[in-house]
Amino acid sequence: MRFKNSLTLKEVAAFLKASFVGDPNLTITGINEIHKIESGEIVFVDHPKYYKKALNSAADVILIDQEVDVPAGKGIIICTAPFDAFNKITRHYSPDKSWTHNTGDNFNIGENSQIYPNAIIGHNVSIGANCIIHAGAVIGDNTIIGDDVTVGPNSVIGHYAFYYKKKGERFDRMHTCGRTILEDRVEIGALSTVDRGVTGDTTIGAGTKIDNQVHVGHDTVIGKNCLFAANVGIAGCVIIKNNVTLWGQVGVVSDVTIEDNVTVLGQSGVGNDLQAGKTYFGSPCGEARTKFKELAAFKRLPSIIENL
Repeated sequence: MRFKNSLTLKEVAAFLKASFVGDPNLTITGINEIHKIESGEIVFVDHPKYYKKALNSAADVILIDQEVDVPAGKGIIICTAPFDAFNKITRHYSPDKSWTHNTGDNFNIGENSQIYPNAIIGHNVSIGANCIIHAGAVIGDNTIIGDDVTVGPNSVIGHYAFYYKKKGERFDRMHTCGRTILEDRVEIGALSTVDRGVTGDTTIGAGTKIDNQVHVGHDTVIGKNCLFAANVGIAGCVIIKNNVTLWGQVGVVSDVTIEDNVTVLGQSGVGNDLQAGKTYFGSPCGEARTKFKELAAFKRLPSIIENL
């Protein structure tokens, strides 16, 4: 998330009522989580296991729960609860705004696009030309939709990210202030959901077609001309490149990359990166030919046991 006006390390620390180490005038242009962080931005870390990753990231400022050695040119803000401090900043500079009409503030729509009855549009939404938003669809805040896009009935584009921190017996949700981007010629089926980025973007590339009852998690980036069948579930922070096919009920865990021209057969579970141009099957999935050989061998197991 980019700030409308840049801030300084000193200003952010004062807002949080926290101490800091670094150049007081260090310029801060935005805030992001570690998966999307860029130079000039703030990131948070609240576990020693991830200190090094955060301190060596592109972030210029790190919200952290103890004083540590600070890399040259960076700054830290020392908070007892970095997660809460992160939320305090995002809620202040990108607060939720209630919906009171069928279309929110700062809504733009292109020529020949149609919004069917009972569709609801949030704030800061742009819809291109020749689009169809079917009945019952919900287009959340900060959504950008290109040209020739179809969103099916009762689908939700740009809902809150599924990102929580456990605190005692409850879970606290990270405030969602990112965007959702559907590029040109994307089609979304009925009853599908695409979560907004936490502070970055969830993106579906041009020409990608998504079936009914598919879920795409926060900050996932999907390439061009992909095809996803019904009941596919994709976790957050996944990278899926171009021309990927996921058949029915495929599940994909977070933080994996699926390279170009991959096909994953139905009911498979993707738990690791997948190499380009291959077909995969199984849970956990592997190359399809190998998995089919394993299944054939497993079928022979009872007769092998009987002959022992």
